[in-house]
Amino acid sequence: MLALLFKNFIRSKGTKIGLLFLFIIGFISLLIGHQFHEKQIKNITEAAVYQKEHIARNASYHKDEIGLLLYYIKFSLVNKTLPLNSLAIGQRDVNPSIQSVTIRGLEAQKYDSELNNPSNLLLGNIDFSFVLVYLFPLLIIAFTYNIVSEEKESGTWKIVATQTDKTYLYILKLFYIRILSLIALLTVVILIAIFLLNIPFDKSLFTFYILSVLYILFWFSVCFYIVSLQKNSNFNAVILLTIWLLLIVILPATINTYIVNKYPVPEALELTLKQRNAYHEKWDMDKQTTLDKFYKHYPQFKSYLLPDKEFSWLWYYAMQQMGDDESAVQSKELERKLRQRNHASQLIAQFIPTLHTQIQLNEIAKSDLENQLLFLQKTKEFHEKMRLYFYPKIFDNAPVENENWDKFKVETFSDQSEISFGKAFFPLLIFNLLLIGFGWRNFKSKKD
Repeated sequence: MLALLFKNFIRSKGTKIGLLFLFIIGFISLLIGHQFHEKQIKNITEAAVYQKEHIARNASYHKDEIGLLLYYIKFSLVNKTLPLNSLAIGQRDVNPSIQSVTIRGLEAQKYDSELNNPSNLLLGNIDFSFVLVYLFPLLIIAFTYNIVSEEKESGTWKIVATQTDKTYLYILKLFYIRILSLIALLTVVILIAIFLLNIPFDKSLFTFYILSVLYILFWFSVCFYIVSLQKNSNFNAVILLTIWLLLIVILPATINTYIVNKYPVPEALELTLKQRNAYHEKWDMDKQTTLDKFYKHYPQFKSYLLPDKEFSWLWYYAMQQMGDDESAVQSKELERKLRQRNHASQLIAQFIPTLHTQIQLNEIAKSDLENQLLFLQKTKEFHEKMRLYFYPKIFDNAPVENENWDKFKVETFSDQSEISFGKAFFPLLIFNLLLIGFGWRNFKSKKD
């Protein structure tokens, strides 16, 4: 019976076109992901080469004052890009994966990013997560909306009903064939991705795959429940497309609007201007006042006294530090609001399977907002480490040639956040079981 049902299903021209179309779009998404990953790798390689040449060139130009040299020199920190990120680009297309900073004020540098076409950013990348979340459900709806109603409308359903007392088992077989077809397609695309993108077989890949399967099953569960109402084909199609529109577009947009208004975030530009204004106004203030504030922040540097001359690097870098210190409140507020947004979106997403899946795919691929916040925190620590290393050398005016500049390599931040199976799978499992349960009850309670 199953073999016959499968042959009837796969022989359909619409089925072949649908599966082929989704496979082609899936493969294109892998190529886009591969292109994005290659760009990231190229940027990291070029950053390493550039930093080495940049430091060597500036060290040869500014041999007399290490303070002047360090005004120009940038040191880079890389947010490690996993191969799996090619499947779920997430925040990585708008937030930089490389932070190159001088030891001057951090807040004026922290939100620098690459110049990108705003139209491209608006449209986003068609990565595999987009294909999975947006396009797989449409094919599932096309395959299942008339799975029973078509036979009833054509008059062949009575033949099925006379051959078995348990018509719902026949319906389950029809769903089973379609589920296997879509999961097989998903598996093929993932296998191609593994070899094309060099994705390792690890916990992250396993979680990504199982979450994708559960998401596909969720949409089959939705269709199963709607079909169990045993309405006509037009009703099923309209309701399922309305549900798709609601879960894919309307609810995420509504929730985003709610979160943005509930947790208004101060603009990064505003924070940058605050830091720069706090720094620039120090030019017109008493120098000792600036130094006193600097000593309060770094008591270990109290032994360095203000030189009796118009300009000193001690005073200059103290001004830079004060710019960061006086914008610290706004900086912490920005970080707090972003964390609140992230927490609120994850909490609400547990009740919206489409949004939950997208967030979890990004989290597994380390391309979510939490990863970006961790990277910014690591950038702050990296910047502070470089400051504390160079401040004594600047204040002592250490000879430039005494420093081994070749030892300053590009450093890498690796997000070690653990993946939670329960957090990733549980919401989808609950929705699947509920929808299947209600659908099963409807089929068993209705007499054909």
